[in-house]
Amino acid sequence: MLRRNIRLRREYLYRKSLEGKERLLYEKKRKIREALQEGKPIPTELRNEEAALRREIDLEDENTAVPRTHIDDEYAYAAEKDPKILLTTSRDPSAPLQQFVKELSFEFPNAQRMNRGGQVISEIIESCRAHDYTDVVLVHEHRGVPDGLIVCHLPFGPTAYFGLLNVVTRHEIKGKKAIGTMPEAYPHLILDNFSTKLGDRTANILKHLFPVPKPDTKRIVTFSNQSDYISFRHHIYEKHGGPKSIELKEIGPRFELRLYQIKLGTVDQAEAQIEWAIRPYMNTTKKRKFLSN
Repeated sequence: MLRRNIRLRREYLYRKSLEGKERLLYEKKRKIREALQEGKPIPTELRNEEAALRREIDLEDENTAVPRTHIDDEYAYAAEKDPKILLTTSRDPSAPLQQFVKELSFEFPNAQRMNRGGQVISEIIESCRAHDYTDVVLVHEHRGVPDGLIVCHLPFGPTAYFGLLNVVTRHEIKGKKAIGTMPEAYPHLILDNFSTKLGDRTANILKHLFPVPKPDTKRIVTFSNQSDYISFRHHIYEKHGGPKSIELKEIGPRFELRLYQIKLGTVDQAEAQIEWAIRPYMNTTKKRKFLSN
């Protein structure tokens, strides 16, 4: 199993290293296509390669014309099977953290909660790979208050690091009678205001934690971005007097997420390349919003 994982990781890194060459080749083909469509002469720097490039252009279709990236490979099989998530905590978790993780396990369908004990992160990741888990979610705390959430996609990444703010559990929102039981149907997802390239990347990581719901599901999970703070809300709706009278009921929990790093690897790889990280000088830049325009 260890040799197989090393081989697969090398293949993934090799495909990733070819991206620059494929992008350069794509740009050359694009220039030739534009010249042929507009009736202009072929650029002088491409005349020696024109015959070979035109043969490749003739063989391409809509799927092969655009170069694939490592981001496509990371979630290539996401549509074929439902996500399978392992939820765990930092070592020696407090009672509030355990309660919060228990509620999170109901939020993510097909999630299993595990007591961390004395296990090392690398052992957890290897075990999850062996048992076909798609994601690992780790929740951290500071003095009994949940303050960090890590989403690690398997087998090779990416890993997103979020700060966790303003956590309100279910029993803190309303009483048990008012909230009712937690539904187990797959929820509809609302991803609001992720308009930049980084925002799209973040939304992609979050949405693949949830399977495809049925059309008549009355459960809704919302990730709404406002000034780079992602608000998580969980509702159910009911139609009492026809389609125009809809009652929306929050069933919790609720919290805010603040992205501070995305890594091109799993959480146990200290040497993994950092795709994006928030820096101290970014707080004073002219454009302070990174997930939306």
